[in-house]
Amino acid sequence: MAPAAVLGVLQGLTEFLPVSSSGHLVLGQRLFGLQGSEMLFNVVVHLGSLAAVCLVLRRDLVKLLIEVGVVVKTVAGRGSLAEAWRERPEFRLLVLLALGTLPAGGVGLAFRSTFESLFSSSRGVGVALVFTGLVLYLTRRFGAGNRDVSRLRISDAVVIGLAQALAITPGVSRSGMTISSGLFMGVERETAARFSFLLSIPAIVGAFVVEIGDGSVGSFPLAAQVVGFVAAFLSGGAALYVLLRLVRSGKLHYFAYYCWLIGALCLVLSLGG
Repeated sequence: MAPAAVLGVLQGLTEFLPVSSSGHLVLGQRLFGLQGSEMLFNVVVHLGSLAAVCLVLRRDLVKLLIEVGVVVKTVAGRGSLAEAWRERPEFRLLVLLALGTLPAGGVGLAFRSTFESLFSSSRGVGVALVFTGLVLYLTRRFGAGNRDVSRLRISDAVVIGLAQALAITPGVSRSGMTISSGLFMGVERETAARFSFLLSIPAIVGAFVVEIGDGSVGSFPLAAQVVGFVAAFLSGGAALYVLLRLVRSGKLHYFAYYCWLIGALCLVLSLGG
């Protein structure tokens, strides 16, 4: 149970902090002597952090559900999508989230086996973490954007969606890539973070469905997976609040140094075989 609890806490903390949860899971599994891929356990602990973000952003999710009703009414001929796009910021957000989800879904399905193999490569994770650190460091020159939800554009969703697709690679931080991309596009800090966290929901759900359908169980028993889920939920909620405060204060680039440190550690471990 101890490895599951530690890995769950590790994943929960790093899911929202821009330091790559998947990269830390690979490193943690290596340190615990776990061999091969633990894809199902990885997805289960991601579900724990998913529950945390749903709890923290519950008000946003309720608003988005209301906009789903607007879509249904429009399809039924009782409204205009163009009018809703112009006048309802939350409707615009719903559409852009759907658009931003497509790149990761397509890339994940097309290259799934390739990404799974990377979970066993400490060297690949190390290189990816160094890259993540570089992207985070560049945000020190950005973050002064002023475009909120009502001014988000289709190009924002495409770029952020592509960044999320890139983050399927273990060691590349999903939150780091998506928030940084939003900042690079001139999106206001808190809006970039909010969009990133909401975008994680369909990505995590999709990964869970794929793994369950595949029937892959790995070496962790059910009880250990439950422990990992709870640990990730509690630590994920705490990490979410911390990151929101840091993004608002423009300190996202602080995490670059940590990514470089952990990336170097992964590269050292890779020398051992």
